[in-house]
Amino acid sequence: MAKINFGGVKEDVVTRKEFSLAKARKVLKKEVVAVIGYGVQGPAQALNMKDNGINVIIGQSKKFKKDWDRAKRDGWIPGETLFDIEEAAKKASIVQLLVTDAAQRVVWPTIKKCLNPGDALYFSHGFSITYKKQTDVIPPKDVDVIMVAPKGSGTSVRRNFLSGAGINSSYAVEQDATGRAEERCIALGIAIGSGYLFPTTFPHETNSDLTGERGILMGALAGVMEAQYDVLRKNGHTPSEAFNETVEELTQSLIRLVDENGMDWMYSNCSATAQRGALDWKPKFKKAVLPVFNQLYKAVKSGKEAERVIKTCGKAGYQKDLAKELAEIRDSEMWKAGAAVRDLRPKNQGKAIDAKAKGIGGRKA
Repeated sequence: MAKINFGGVKEDVVTRKEFSLAKARKVLKKEVVAVIGYGVQGPAQALNMKDNGINVIIGQSKKFKKDWDRAKRDGWIPGETLFDIEEAAKKASIVQLLVTDAAQRVVWPTIKKCLNPGDALYFSHGFSITYKKQTDVIPPKDVDVIMVAPKGSGTSVRRNFLSGAGINSSYAVEQDATGRAEERCIALGIAIGSGYLFPTTFPHETNSDLTGERGILMGALAGVMEAQYDVLRKNGHTPSEAFNETVEELTQSLIRLVDENGMDWMYSNCSATAQRGALDWKPKFKKAVLPVFNQLYKAVKSGKEAERVIKTCGKAGYQKDLAKELAEIRDSEMWKAGAAVRDLRPKNQGKAIDAKAKGIGGRKA
């Protein structure tokens, strides 16, 4: 492992230089990896491993025709590399349980009876193990229990793999029955295309992940955007202006500058007016939302958020209710305006005018 300085704190990190793909292939040479669930993370991780020369099969229920058909379109062959969940689990020495958190407790009895001593049970989220009292996902003592959690959606995992960049992942060993659990875990992390891996625990990954998703990554971001958009509209700004100042400029310009060199670098590449306003208002926003984040983390750590997920996401008709909630967002004025703005973007981004080079963007140029 390499010791990397993160803001003055040194942490262990596993890079592809230290743990090469060749080493990962050697570790996994005799393994059969069954990816259970071809929904969000399943396709990306399975295809990346397949492209990296790992022996991968898919376990997917035919009841979910959309996912089964997608697996076939991606080249998995029924009866050869594509099976129902139980058959795939029986054939595997490593079972990657990548169905949704709510579904894991449903399929767990089937998975459990297929595990043999020395097998590995792999997760990409610590939810089912961290909240095992609620989920009843309690692995046998004679199997390895490991996790590789990519810090991004399945789409990003696959896209970054194809670009060669990789995506950062955390990893954890909950149970080492074979003495090889960590080696298997890191090998799988490299095989799915991780850029680098950093150690964590199942509870830490779960708490940080649930907080992040409900917070800045999704919930807080969407809520703050809606608040600013509403204020601008209330004060007479058009939908296109309100959307551009709230979302478009963030996603198409500023966040990319943050990604390149950090928040201070983004500030330094904006006008003095923008800099001063951002620096003055940043602490006000932090003070306003800090109590909400403390409340959120407490709810996650206590298991209340887990109870909510299990109760809500597992009930009959949930997908219909979810579709209705998402439609409300999609059909709102703000995101209809967003659809119109996206339609106006140059279709061929490679030939699009470089707005930054041309000085377009008003005060941000």
